[in-house]
Amino acid sequence: MRRSMIFMPGNNPGMLLNADILGADAAILDLEDAVSPAEKDAARILVRNAIKTLKYKCEVCVRINSIDTTFWKEDLDEILPLRPDLIMPPKISTAQDVLVVDAYMTELEKKHGMEVGTVKLIPLIETALGIENAYAIASSCPRVAAMLLGGEDLTADLQCKRTKEGKEIFYSRSRMVVAARAAGVDCYDTPFTDVNDDEGLREDAAFAKALGFTGKSSISPRHVADINRIFSPTQADIEYAQEVMETIRVAKEQGKGVVSLRGKMIDAPIVTRARQVLEMAKAMGVLIDE
Repeated sequence: MRRSMIFMPGNNPGMLLNADILGADAAILDLEDAVSPAEKDAARILVRNAIKTLKYKCEVCVRINSIDTTFWKEDLDEILPLRPDLIMPPKISTAQDVLVVDAYMTELEKKHGMEVGTVKLIPLIETALGIENAYAIASSCPRVAAMLLGGEDLTADLQCKRTKEGKEIFYSRSRMVVAARAAGVDCYDTPFTDVNDDEGLREDAAFAKALGFTGKSSISPRHVADINRIFSPTQADIEYAQEVMETIRVAKEQGKGVVSLRGKMIDAPIVTRARQVLEMAKAMGVLIDE
């Protein structure tokens, strides 16, 4: 289960130390935007040592530098042998970009005696070309587990102003979700960058969930709890899902082909959503698998 992902600067020892106690389902240890060129080598070693010694209790994702730099292979050389859950390559615009990273990861996994595909990919989509190629990126190789939208760089590429309301990225959000779902991978929304606007964050996260995003990334620890709550099923959701599944069970026992619940026909999409809710509830530990 991955509802929230929080970015942690790779050159900040204190933040790396606390990365897994902030409540996020995944910590993104950042070697790219948060780190100046002069600090790349030091940050890479710091992140390597943090993963090696701290034994994070949440998922670990490392954002490497983009493939148009000289840093990305060195990032993978240091980080991949430690088996992080995910590698996040930034500024992915084409399926070929993914395959370049995948090929080098495969080479390193073989070199270190790892099963090929052990470490998954979550491409960061933050260009207009990336949005247009979202499905090709999502389905480019089995290593891709999810995609994440980067709204700041995207709006710069689109030559428009980034706003808290997010109307300028509505199309991009929608296209990302459709592409991810069509490819069978998860999709994560861009961070809400005003760390002091809690209500704005809640509205933005709720809108992202309504569009179909799996979860949302964050740059602020204070946003994590709200993101987790919004992307989690409510008790009412869980109880309704249980009713749906029980109604289906009884209908099958009685040989009924068509059933209704609370005056609404129970069809395949409703059953699918009910199963998804119950699986998430089990992953959260609020529902015991019988």
